[in-house]
Amino acid sequence: MTRQGRHHHLSGAHRAHSVYRGRLVGLLVFPLALAVVAGGSRDGHAAAPKPDRAAADKAGPAKTDARPLDAKLATSGHAPYEMGECSVCHKTDDPKHPGPLQGPVRDLCAGCHEEMEATLANSRHPHKAAVDNCVACHNPHNAAAEHLLRGPMPGLCVGCHDKIGKAMAGAVKHAPVSEGKSCLSCHDPHASNVAKGLLAQPFDLCVSCHGKPDVKDPAGVTLTNFAALLEANPHHHGPIGDKDCSACHETHGGANFRLLSAPYPATFYEGWDEARYELCFTCHDVEAFTAEKTTTATAFRDGDRNLHFLHVNMEKRGRTCRACHEVHASPQPFQIRTSVPYGSKGWQLHLNFEERPNGGACSKTCHVTKSYDNGRK
Repeated sequence: MTRQGRHHHLSGAHRAHSVYRGRLVGLLVFPLALAVVAGGSRDGHAAAPKPDRAAADKAGPAKTDARPLDAKLATSGHAPYEMGECSVCHKTDDPKHPGPLQGPVRDLCAGCHEEMEATLANSRHPHKAAVDNCVACHNPHNAAAEHLLRGPMPGLCVGCHDKIGKAMAGAVKHAPVSEGKSCLSCHDPHASNVAKGLLAQPFDLCVSCHGKPDVKDPAGVTLTNFAALLEANPHHHGPIGDKDCSACHETHGGANFRLLSAPYPATFYEGWDEARYELCFTCHDVEAFTAEKTTTATAFRDGDRNLHFLHVNMEKRGRTCRACHEVHASPQPFQIRTSVPYGSKGWQLHLNFEERPNGGACSKTCHVTKSYDNGRK
């Protein structure tokens, strides 16, 4: 998507010139995509995907009402309208009676915005709204929002993407969505070569923010620099190895701590309740934490004595997963931590884990040195 020129006030030829120089940026609407229709065109580009005229006609007055706003309310304007050249789109130049359009709206837009036609044609994932009906997102005359948008983001986007809107209304917010550029932080509003209109592959997008030092959450807590963490620690959790942050996290907003997609304890101690570990049990077998004796559910056992059960399955002070495991990456197998922050001051409690052929040992941690042998009979 072409970057916008600097915004100018709506006054005379200066503003008209800036509008022509800028590129109209459409509404970002997240996951809709339409397959590219191959073909040729007179300028050598592949033909843009064919608009769905029926869908455009059914968009309704809320989407297709193209009447201009009172000039006092407008902050962006379309240069032909501002210059009184109505015949660029209409039958006449009479601003009071411009007459009917010279053709379908989508074709009229494409007649000038040829570079956008090339973008839509040459992208794997053109945005369906951009293909079908430009005025679903833009007012072709003027608008109270920038870039001729019918409203500000993210409100305009969730007008179609209501499920995203519900997620954004959750108790835990994701700053790139709720602040600043909002949807445009991660999505291209017209077309992309990445699914769902993303600006880059999902993992790369996440690390572009979460791979920086000194990124803080709304409470001022410094978040992990994942680029540094993953580079320094060779043992990655499965979803991280698959570069799939969304296996555990919501993108747009949610109800759980750290935007987790299901409940997971945020503390060192937590009384046992299977529902509190719903996130973990979307992949891991719950039997590893409910069977007091086992020879199959887990390798963390001394003979058939299940040490996961021993540590976690307590009524009040069970040790949560985070007490021993770094859920993203660790220098040791099984994502075993070298240390864990303990208490509000963040003092580091070292685990001193030693891997052994049939198990391992921890020393000088919550207890004196203790070892386990999962081959013991």
